[in-house]
Amino acid sequence: MKILIATDAWHPQVNGVVRTLGQTAHEAVALGSTVEFLSPDSFCTAPLPGYPEIRLSLTGPGGIARRIDELAPQAIHVATEGPIGYGARNYCLRRGLTFTTSLHTRFPDYLAHRLSVSGTATLVWALLRKFHAPSAAILAATPGLKTELESRGFSNVRLWPRGVEATLFRPRASDLGLPRPVFLTVGRLAAEKNLPAFLSLDLPGTKVVVGDGPSRAELERRFPDAVFLGAQHVERLAETYAAADVFVFPSLTDTYGLVLLEALASGVPVAAFPAAAPRDVIGGAGVGALDDDLRQACLDALRIDRAACREFASKLTWRASTQAFLTHVEAANTGRAAA
Repeated sequence: MKILIATDAWHPQVNGVVRTLGQTAHEAVALGSTVEFLSPDSFCTAPLPGYPEIRLSLTGPGGIARRIDELAPQAIHVATEGPIGYGARNYCLRRGLTFTTSLHTRFPDYLAHRLSVSGTATLVWALLRKFHAPSAAILAATPGLKTELESRGFSNVRLWPRGVEATLFRPRASDLGLPRPVFLTVGRLAAEKNLPAFLSLDLPGTKVVVGDGPSRAELERRFPDAVFLGAQHVERLAETYAAADVFVFPSLTDTYGLVLLEALASGVPVAAFPAAAPRDVIGGAGVGALDDDLRQACLDALRIDRAACREFASKLTWRASTQAFLTHVEAANTGRAAA
């Protein structure tokens, strides 16, 4: 099957959505399918205010329709709710075509956190329900997110689990040359990631931050004792993970957090709040410490067996993730039900 994925999240962004879509396209080939992308690099773009690394497409319905017609896909999956996602969704509705969607980001929670305006989350959830309502299958990364979406009135929700590149992210001899223990966090430096909850902790050793984003300058000013390494890619990032003693995940709003799997595959235990994403990804597997007291979680994680972390993550492959994606897309386009 030739599948078109419409996405507003794309390179040079470094985030879980882009990594998921890229790995899915790569694995799909070995499973007998082809994935093409309708992405911002096909059109004129403008930076998203406050997030200049995120480029929004400025094309209209005609440009999107021409691009889809050129690619002539057998199935269309809409991955994001931005201009390209809306354009592809509306293209399918105008032509009576079946399509699937996925929900990668809790935008209602993010916006409510950033705007602090009463009713924001309720309004945005309503808009998301309307966006996804015509979808033949809405793909969610975890059972917890699936249950949440169903409780909010979303239907046809299916599971699309995630994976990790265990050959890249693995235990290795690596040292950052910093006082230990090293408490590491990786991700976009933005308000919704709740980074001050980690950086303000009184912890031994060193707090290390990998990533970039609109909050970086403020965080560096507020927390001069932390080490900010900026954005890292591929091999260097894998080395940094392996050099850490604990991976700290302070976010309360993520839908998944691929960084959790990357850290675990590197043999690094996780410390986090008992929020939806770490509860779903880690659960009671014994590879992380979840506590409302994040400092205590960090200290408890130091005692977790690193080999157990590696073993847990190694079972979660991108091949299995992609197979689930292809199964749901194929089922939606042939009228069959998929579990």
